[in-house]
Parts: sequence; structure tokens; C-alpha cells
Amino acid sequence: MDPKVDIVVNGNKSAADAPFPASLDATLGPGMFAAALREISSWPGYQQTPLRHLTSLAGELGLADIAYKDEADRFGLGSFKALGGAYAVLRCLERALRDAGITGPVTAADLTAGRYSDIVSTITVTSATDGNHGRSVAWGARLFGCRAVVFVHAHVSEGRCKAIEAYGADVNRVPGNYDDSVRHAFEVAAREGWFVVQDTATADYREIPADITCGYGVIASEVIEQIETPPTHVIVQAGVGGVASAICARFWQAWGAARPRFIVLEPANAASVSASLAAGHRVDVTGDTDTIMAGLACGEVSELAWDVLATGADAAVIIDDAWAAVGMRRLAEPLGSDLAIVGGECSGGAIGALIALSRRPPLGAGLGLDRASRVLVIGTEGATDPAIYRELVGRAPEDVAT
Repeated sequence: MDPKVDIVVNGNKSAADAPFPASLDATLGPGMFAAALREISSWPGYQQTPLRHLTSLAGELGLADIAYKDEADRFGLGSFKALGGAYAVLRCLERALRDAGITGPVTAADLTAGRYSDIVSTITVTSATDGNHGRSVAWGARLFGCRAVVFVHAHVSEGRCKAIEAYGADVNRVPGNYDDSVRHAFEVAAREGWFVVQDTATADYREIPADITCGYGVIASEVIEQIETPPTHVIVQAGVGGVASAICARFWQAWGAARPRFIVLEPANAASVSASLAAGHRVDVTGDTDTIMAGLACGEVSELAWDVLATGADAAVIIDDAWAAVGMRRLAEPLGSDLAIVGGECSGGAIGALIALSRRPPLGAGLGLDRASRVLVIGTEGATDPAIYRELVGRAPEDVAT
């Protein structure tokens, strides 16, 4: 018997021609995303990540096309998270310098050159992570000259901890799951006077999560330039909802009524967005949220993300971990003319979900998937922990030809 796959359709989805909510323009409006793109595209090492068409796989699954946005080489950090955490660190330092009496614009070039180092070097940023977000925060802190302290929960692999430490951050392991580590980061930051760089927004913590979300929006802005025809469907991983809300918002703003059906992907153990869509309001998932899809082991939906997804998402697809491994192996061992791709657990989850839905035709039909469907998949990461990748795929990432 195949592993579990299921869908939840959003009964509160906005009409196709409904405009992007004006109430969100101040935090996630087009101007905010454009500012993030201008800034991030000016950083050394920036280049658009590739959009790869998996034509043979699409044919096997009864689809017109699968376009795979490959984030494995984003700034050399291995995942899309490079865009959000580091950008939020920069924005956090800009605000801190203004509070310290610095007038006039503060640029990334100023900080990388060491200007204001007498102030910046005294600042500590902190975050909780499953691995990739913490690496981005640590990289941003090193790039711009401040200190980083990163908290990881019990299930984060040693390989991911070492990858964070490689950028100079102090890494501290705490008991519990991801949501517990987030609460711990806020508690310590309040006591020590640190700045929390986290994408889980609450009623009184929205500015920094908005910065992170706008950083993630670079992915969608690139896709809009790269793709000839807008996709009919997009599958994006959930977690707390940061990247899903960023891409949903950008496509909503850019394509309006022509925007694709937006499908959120979640592991069965941490399906908080799915539960929220079913209930019509935010629902937290408690208990064991552990999953091989590191980064998606989140039981609480960000309030800012929910503001977008509550009416912007069409549906959610929920899969067992086994499907992520199936997707990773298929990316590594492609069909026909498709290129081999090193995709990590969350990337594999998106491909695994499409494979799973093809084996459950009523579920695929419920999402409107058919032979005319052009599906965009966000390949959120590469082999961010090579040991885990080898265990799941049976090959080292360097042995997968691309």
C-alpha cells in the first residue's frame, strides 16, 4: 500500500479576480517586494537560480509541464532561506543604527566595508531553526558584522548544526520541537536585549517576519521573468508559511485573475496550514511534529502568512515522509531527457506529492490537475545535510550528475 496522501480544499478562497488585500500593502505590497529584490540582487554572488523543465516526468504523471525552480545554489548556502534571514538581518541593523542616531541611508556596502562597526559589532541577532534559516541568519550576521546566536531543537541533525557554526554563529541545542525552540529564542532575546530574526509573525511581532517574507519574494520575481506562460498550478512548502505567503502574494500581485491555483505542501505530522484551511481560522498542531522534511516541522502558522494564505491559497496537500524520499530519488534518477537534480527533503516532498497525486486520480482531479496543467514546483533546497541525503537517496550528492 502506498504511503498517505490527502488534500484539503480552501472553502474561503477569494474569487479569482479579487485584488490582493489592500490591508497588506504596507507590509507585503509590491513596493516592499521590489525593494527586497533591488537590495538582494546587488549583493556579491547574486544570480537568478535556474528554472528547469521536467518534461519527461510531466508526461509520466499526465501533466503538460513541470517547472522546477532550483534553489540549491542560492548564494552558496544550499537553499532559498539565504534570501530571507540575511535580508532581515540587514534590515534589523539598519533600524538599530537609526535608533543609535545614524542619519541618512545605511547600505549593505557600508556594513560589509565595516562602516559603523563600532555599533554593529555590539549587536546580537538570534533565531531558532531546523537548519537552513539559521544558516542564513549566521551568514547575514557575518556578512554585515554583528553576532549571531542560533537555537536548534532536539531533532536538528549535527550536520546542519555544523553548517551554521561554519558561518561563525553560536549554536545552542534546546529540548522539544521547533516551536519550543522559537519560544526559547524569544525568551532569551528579551532577557539579553538581542534582536530575534524569525519568520513566525504574531500580533506584536510583524516587521522582521515581513522582511523575511519580502526576501523570499525574490524567488517569485525571478520566476515571473523566467517563465514564458504563467503556470496553472504552483506547489509551495508550508512550514510556518513564510515562503508560501511570499510566492502567493507576488503571483497574486503580478498576475491577478490569471494567477495559478496555489497549493501548499505539508508533512502529515505538521499539517498546521491544512488544519487552518479546513477550520477557516489559524489552528496550531501539537505533539510530535518531527519529519524528514526539515524546515516543515512547524505546528504554528505565522499570523502574517495566514493573512495571505487564508484567502490566497486554493488547497493544501498532505503527505507522509516516504513520498519525500520517493521524490528525491526521482530527481536524482530522472526519466528521459530530464536533468538529474540534487533536491533535498522538502524539494523531494513537492515532487513526491505530484507522484502521489498521480496515483490517486480523484485527489488530483480535486486540485484541477490534468493533461493541460503546467505545474510550478519550488525546489527549496539541495543536499543541506549530505549524510541524510545519502541515506535517503542511496547516493552521495556529488555522484548525482546535473
